[in-house]
Amino acid sequence: MSPLDYLILALYFATVLGIGFAARRAIRTSLDFLLSGRALPAWVTGLAFVAANLGAIEILGMAANGAQYGVATVHYYWVGAIPAMVFLGIVMMPFYYGSKVRSVPEFLRLRFNDSTHLLNAITFALSAVLIAGVNLYALAIVMRAMLGWPLWVSICVAAAFVLVYIGLGGLSSAIYNEVLQFFVILAGLVPVVVIGLKEVGGWSGLEERVRGAQGGGEAYLHAWEGTGFGTGSNPIGANWLGIIFGLGFVLGFGYWTTNFAEVQRALSARNMSAARRTPLIAAYPKIFIPLVTVIPGLIALVLIPQLGKEEAGADFEYNNAIPLLMERYLPSGVLGVAVTGLLAAFMAGMAANVSSFNTVFTYDIWQQYVRKDRPDEYYLKVSRWVTVAGVAIGIGTAFIAAGFSNIMNYLQTLFSLFNAPLFATFILGMFWKRMTPKAGFWGLLSGTLASLTLYILYKTGVVDFRSDLEESMWGAGLAFVVDIVVSVLVSLRTAPKPVEEIAALTYGGKGSATSKPTDLLKGDEAWYRSPVLLGAGALVLSVVLYIPFF
Repeated sequence: MSPLDYLILALYFATVLGIGFAARRAIRTSLDFLLSGRALPAWVTGLAFVAANLGAIEILGMAANGAQYGVATVHYYWVGAIPAMVFLGIVMMPFYYGSKVRSVPEFLRLRFNDSTHLLNAITFALSAVLIAGVNLYALAIVMRAMLGWPLWVSICVAAAFVLVYIGLGGLSSAIYNEVLQFFVILAGLVPVVVIGLKEVGGWSGLEERVRGAQGGGEAYLHAWEGTGFGTGSNPIGANWLGIIFGLGFVLGFGYWTTNFAEVQRALSARNMSAARRTPLIAAYPKIFIPLVTVIPGLIALVLIPQLGKEEAGADFEYNNAIPLLMERYLPSGVLGVAVTGLLAAFMAGMAANVSSFNTVFTYDIWQQYVRKDRPDEYYLKVSRWVTVAGVAIGIGTAFIAAGFSNIMNYLQTLFSLFNAPLFATFILGMFWKRMTPKAGFWGLLSGTLASLTLYILYKTGVVDFRSDLEESMWGAGLAFVVDIVVSVLVSLRTAPKPVEEIAALTYGGKGSATSKPTDLLKGDEAWYRSPVLLGAGALVLSVVLYIPFF
């Protein structure tokens, strides 16, 4: 990097810190710090929603998958994300926002009991700091590659910046920075795609190069080919059932509808209409993110033959596909924008998990079970200290992520452990009033343990899968099924809560999602803001984009 590149990077960090200081002026209560006072417009929360996910899992992880598995990686968007985001906006956000809960675990406390609530709060807090570590490690990879800093120095410096701007302005600082980061990320990645496609001769040239590349082939250019039972000829090694049920339904819905790092952005919206539109607005840019993640992975596959080869060393892991392309293509100035975009992406991902961690720990663990009925100023102070603790733990978990050559595989394993069983508990509890409090706890625990058991059997060689991603799909499916079965069996033998007590928390109950919102603002009922219309448009667009890659 040249002095100009460093100047661009310095200006960005100054802007980030400036937003943190500006957001601090609006912090008066713990709700301001942890949920932005529930006052943000839908376009802000919508862009923050997609940017919060546009961290390591997207930039390094999906580019790594593009190089390792080819076009089939788009399943993680058009099957694994868009339907779930639409479902969240249309069906589930009214339950979350209408019940006035401050977190996803708190919803479980109201619907089930303290045991279910505490179990989910602990497992979510654990997953949040593990995923924060992934983003921090990914950020350190870029700083090591582009700045030449040692890994541990990069991790600590990156963590310090995130700590400062989250510690200053809380969730508002994170969200407004995520909006800025969304555009900076695109500015950094688009030049890589354009220059890379030009070098390989456009899309048709890329297709020819992929067909002839070592580690590539015709299968790398199709999404559904070779996904029939008994074939396994697609690079992922999964059949259509694993993709649709394991990825699309269990993993996708489990992540997007129950992961508080995402749902928190919608809960910070100013009213029910804005909260419902948050994930639906986010769905449209999400549909096109493969253009700047999967395509660079394919370009790296054909232009960097050493990529993914163990003998080539750590610098040529699949995780490094994007940094290697940036180093190859971008001149002074443009390189500064690109590196800034990558750092912005990983800071957004880490900030999303740290801000959700401090909310869950403060409200769902500390306030509920350790120190009840204290003044709000006390919880505001606790939330700031928890932010420090979350960043510190994230530094430690970053070194766990360093042990995986493809961080996407690691992340999908975490989702199959934590999000898949949680989604089963949620969906059954929302639509079946007979589900009991004890069923909520035992179902969630059993599903998590089932997925963990399958993962251990896979890693010890007892059970065989074609890839880590296939294992995560089946692990998620197993967790979901076990959770449902155990929940039903326990419900049939234990007493449910009174119907009137859970009416607002279950589908069709009085004051629930089927009731018309009472906080509509001017313009909310305009036809183009209809959640059903926005959702249907996103689903149709996803299907249309599949056609060239079928």
